[in-house]
Amino acid sequence: MGDRSLQSLGAGRPRHPVRAPTRHASTPARSASTRRSNREDSPGDQGATGDAADVLKLILEHRMVRKLTTVIDATNVEQPVRVELVTAAKRQGMPTVAVIVATPLDVCLERQGPRRANRRVPEDVVRAQYQAMVHSHQRLAAEGFNRVVFADALDRLAPFLRRLSQVREADLGRDGSEGLGALWLVRRFFGPEILPLWRWRPDSDLVTGRDRLAEIRLGQQSLTLAFRDDFDGEGDFGFDVMLPCPVDPECAGQAWAPAYSVTDLHRALTGAMGSDPDIVCTVHGRSDDVDQDADDHDQDVDDHDQNDDPEGRASPEAQFADAVA
Repeated sequence: MGDRSLQSLGAGRPRHPVRAPTRHASTPARSASTRRSNREDSPGDQGATGDAADVLKLILEHRMVRKLTTVIDATNVEQPVRVELVTAAKRQGMPTVAVIVATPLDVCLERQGPRRANRRVPEDVVRAQYQAMVHSHQRLAAEGFNRVVFADALDRLAPFLRRLSQVREADLGRDGSEGLGALWLVRRFFGPEILPLWRWRPDSDLVTGRDRLAEIRLGQQSLTLAFRDDFDGEGDFGFDVMLPCPVDPECAGQAWAPAYSVTDLHRALTGAMGSDPDIVCTVHGRSDDVDQDADDHDQDVDDHDQNDDPEGRASPEAQFADAVA
């Protein structure tokens, strides 16, 4: 229906089933509880509702002038309140939609329990709001709403997937922006929270070819990572995290282990990855290769002892020990 003003109707309830981010990702919902919080530092203070409504109407008026879709996220069960909001929209030629959130009364009351004290609505207020919502349904069209819908009848999956798709396209730079660039892979592997900590370290001699070195740091703690552009020679890519050499603590080389997720980063930082079989040191190679070399050396010694006597007899020391036993 193009740009519009949407109003939700229903009794006080935690987390409205239909909120602006679901369908209008860039449309801020104008919430009465938020306005109350700004006025009295208490979003549940019903005494501040009048002042909160005044602030809400001021914001609404300015958004209507600019023809911006606006969601009024409040109970809106009083007819005078609805009429005033509809009038503001009509004054600027904006259509209005009433979204009825018909949450059962017992559910509304039950959900008040876990709420923080400053967000809890008194039971008598919730009951009155519920009755007012039920009685107002038949009057909404006459009040000037262009459309009246129940929240559970809205098509919500398609808009939700559309919003996710738009975010992904923006991240990839397919919307005309620069996108995340090389950070897209960082977020894919380690999550969006890592991005502010991530710093590429260009011109590092710790990587070669098209590989890139990076660092994440918070306070005095940090991790060094390498992006491998083609680690297996078949075009696969991924990240390695730098670790101490598992063979020699004084080793001058660098040891690397694959990092597939933020869990691996935590394990690397806390030392829990020290025994990872995939660690590769630039000096000692893989840790299991070193163990195999030691086993081979022991086997060589045993073979040499057996070869001291061409007839396969034990060494003189062993024969003497057998004789005196």
